[in-house]
Amino acid sequence: MKFFDSFKGGQLGVLGLTLAVAVSLATSSAHAGAGKEWTVSGGDDAATRYSTLDQVNTGNVSNLKVKWMHSMGSVLSQETSPLIIDGVMYLSTSSGPAYIFALDAVTGETIWAHQPDMPADYHQVVCCGEANRGVAYANGRIFFGRLDAMLVALDAKTGEELWQSEVRPYLDGYSNTSPPIIVGDKVIIGHGGGEYGVRGSIQGYDQASGELVWRTYTIPGPGEPGNDTWKGDSWQTGGSTAWLWGTYDADLNLIYYGTSNAAPWGGQTRGNDSSDIGQYTNEGSASQLALNPDTGELVWSYQMTPSDVWDYDGVNEAVLVDINVGGSNVPALLKADRNGFFYVMNRANGDVISAEPISVVNWATKVDKETGRPVETPGEEFRPQLDKWARGICPNLIGGKNWMPMSYSEQTGLVYVPTFNLCMDMVNREQEYVKGTFYLAQEFDLGIATPGFEDALGEYKAWDPVNQKLVWSIKEDLPFLGGALTTAGGLLFYGNQHGVLKAVDASNGNILWSFKADSGISAAPVTYEIGGKQYVSIVTGRLVGPPSFFGALGQRVIDASPPGGTLITFELGS
Repeated sequence: MKFFDSFKGGQLGVLGLTLAVAVSLATSSAHAGAGKEWTVSGGDDAATRYSTLDQVNTGNVSNLKVKWMHSMGSVLSQETSPLIIDGVMYLSTSSGPAYIFALDAVTGETIWAHQPDMPADYHQVVCCGEANRGVAYANGRIFFGRLDAMLVALDAKTGEELWQSEVRPYLDGYSNTSPPIIVGDKVIIGHGGGEYGVRGSIQGYDQASGELVWRTYTIPGPGEPGNDTWKGDSWQTGGSTAWLWGTYDADLNLIYYGTSNAAPWGGQTRGNDSSDIGQYTNEGSASQLALNPDTGELVWSYQMTPSDVWDYDGVNEAVLVDINVGGSNVPALLKADRNGFFYVMNRANGDVISAEPISVVNWATKVDKETGRPVETPGEEFRPQLDKWARGICPNLIGGKNWMPMSYSEQTGLVYVPTFNLCMDMVNREQEYVKGTFYLAQEFDLGIATPGFEDALGEYKAWDPVNQKLVWSIKEDLPFLGGALTTAGGLLFYGNQHGVLKAVDASNGNILWSFKADSGISAAPVTYEIGGKQYVSIVTGRLVGPPSFFGALGQRVIDASPPGGTLITFELGS
């Protein structure tokens, strides 16, 4: 249960930032894409969310029709992507979750429904919506995290609870919103709580018994390398939580998690109240981590945003593909970070190959290819300080990209990214830490459009990760676009907060089909094949929690569709 001395310190590898021009993508050994089943949340262990199915394609997708629908049993912020294994669909709902369902994937009939027994007071320590993003499966068991920071295992055939283990004490501000990952005989999960001043950790449990095998803290404690990057005792309440999903490379035997903002947001509590951050980088926060799944040992780490004062969580998914460099394959990690930069890293050692803005960025001018650190814009214009407002910071704390997952298409070699065109104002304030309560030490105004994008607050981007350039985009009036699915049928599927699910030609951005659902869409679609027929499924349920922080702009998002919560499955019409 240690913090390990494997931080890269933001150093770029010898390949440097200029390599992208001479690079091309190749098929990755880290993933095979999802086939007839959808066995993990990201489609494969590499989280590409790419399916090799092509029965539904650009030539016939206009014939998609509803096959069946199923109520989610709750209406708050549905964000789950179902699993489909041996003809059974497994999924979680929001609000706890309120339910775990096992459904017949062809008919939608309920096989079993598990309703967790949740404590009545868990709501008070949930930051940003009562979401649950899915389940994991292994060896006849379903695993999921709960908002009361419990990890639970069910019998996949019956829904009977097998065990539950406390990840961390929920009343101290901890929670779980995302599915664990499976490696060997272990089930591995992080937790939330970055807005409550917790100390982040990632933990591995025995699948059969639920016993804790290892725990690795994301923030170094006293006597551990990197502890001196935190002022005083600020490491104890430094956030840096791994609240989103991880990915896994079996060849390297590494798991990849990103960590959240340093806590509190007000940086004067944990370092210099200045762009001259000195030693106070706050190691472990806003970072990409690679760990050994057997022991939890930290193998390498790269910090995207040292001394973060913008709430630029580094949790966004690490998508694993291979890049061909001058005829040699490099194991790559693709990451669209909340700080506005798109990173291509060597996933074996954490070296950065390239890093370029994927959205409008003004808080930093570039990522320095010698140090690997972002170069802050001179004059501290865009760094919030104690009682001193910073105005018009881009991107907004919601990020260039937020949790809604992107997809890498093996067919096109492009990444499809739901991005935001939002900026913000921020100021740091003094605040006393009280366990189990919001600990931000900041005030903010988040309802600010990126200049020039007032009518396009969201934008779906087809991004070339090799040459770090935009290929095409679809501009949307509202932000919080849903997660992506790409297929060998040449398609991109995604939804929006109006509740419109779209099928897009992945090569050029032409919209080929759309369907108006009952409520807004944040989740990523999935696809599967049973009995020679391909199906596409999406979960609806408008987003409420995060938009509620955005004033009038956020209310537009909430009002764009009514409350709802439905699983909709489509098939090709005859």
